Amino acid sequence: MPNRIAGIDVHKRVLMVVVLDPEQAVIVGKRRFGATTAELTHLKAWLQEQTADEVVMESTAQYWKPVWLTLEGHFRLRLAQAWSNRAPRGKKTDFKDAERLARRHQAGELTLSFVPEAAQRQMRDLTRRRTQLTRDRVRIQNQVESLLEETRIKISSVLADLFGSSGLRILTALAGGENDPATLAALADARVQKSPQELTDALTGTVNLVQRKLLAQHLEHLRLIDRQMEELSGLTAEALHDEQDAITRLTQIPGIRVQSAQQIVAEAGSKAESFHSAGQFSSWVGVCPGKQESAEKNQSSRSTKGNSYLRRVLCQAAQAAVRTNNSFFQQKFRRLLPRLGYVKAIWAIARHLSVVIWKILHDGATYKEFGGPPTPQAAKRRLQRLKKELRAMGYSDELQPMPSAHPA
Repeated sequence: MPNRIAGIDVHKRVLMVVVLDPEQAVIVGKRRFGATTAELTHLKAWLQEQTADEVVMESTAQYWKPVWLTLEGHFRLRLAQAWSNRAPRGKKTDFKDAERLARRHQAGELTLSFVPEAAQRQMRDLTRRRTQLTRDRVRIQNQVESLLEETRIKISSVLADLFGSSGLRILTALAGGENDPATLAALADARVQKSPQELTDALTGTVNLVQRKLLAQHLEHLRLIDRQMEELSGLTAEALHDEQDAITRLTQIPGIRVQSAQQIVAEAGSKAESFHSAGQFSSWVGVCPGKQESAEKNQSSRSTKGNSYLRRVLCQAAQAAVRTNNSFFQQKFRRLLPRLGYVKAIWAIARHLSVVIWKILHDGATYKEFGGPPTPQAAKRRLQRLKKELRAMGYSDELQPMPSAHPA
């Protein structure tokens, strides 16, 4: 006997539910529910009375999540992307949307989203929050830069990192009322590659009372973000402690550090079990060429939106990988650069990285470098850096040098 399918049209305050009997192709149940906890409990009981086996709902903003959490473990759940259930113009009603969901799911016409298990969703929440805080930190840095330009103080012209130890000491003194450029210049670290005169010239300006207050607020906000990021790092390492093997193997790929590896595992899973091929994984991430074919001609090869968090990580990793001397990715990038240009060549490297990542996660493989062998000094520095990051995250630092396809 075919399974009964329930389609749910999700809104913020109401849910329109239709139950379809695929064998007779008729609607056997139709009902409206609210979105409160009590109403969701009634929804679960009603679907069980209707002997529904499978439930498909639209991914409407974040409003599908309470419905999913209530029904999880009781039915086979499917989350459909809303655009794949569009109605003909002038023929859209809520119950028809729910019915269309069930019928199109039965016909295999819906585009379904990947929703991981509860434990992995918690990992995602942690790593995505860390990404948001990183963006907030960059935003504060841009605002401080803009504020300093109004005071004619050019800290970033003489310091590589505005929020490094030297920069923060100078900014804190400015916010506290210090005006003397020589005194501010003396706060810079001895390793700063600028003379005292250059520092003094760059730190000469005029800061009024309002600007000091604004700068103090920015620094207070920065300290809050740094505390939250430190707390998140500990929570993330604890949540991903059982995935240390996958994280360690991912960090052997050029361009991927510990935090990037954590984000990859949180988004895709430690074994990428939901993706049966490297091509499917690349398409889900959104780093492979798209296809818009008509009359046997591809009108557009623009990539799909994909998973924006993972795509950002792969693009950043690709730009780091092509700067790793003698690596395979650097060699491939140099071959592609004259023909494709920088942006498309980086995109191609990100696509190749997604294939390598899938192979490492799905097949349990270990990365092997097929480029030129790194210098002993570079290999030693990379190994020490990774060990330090792993220790900081609470992981074991038992790392070995990366295997190379070229014997020494």
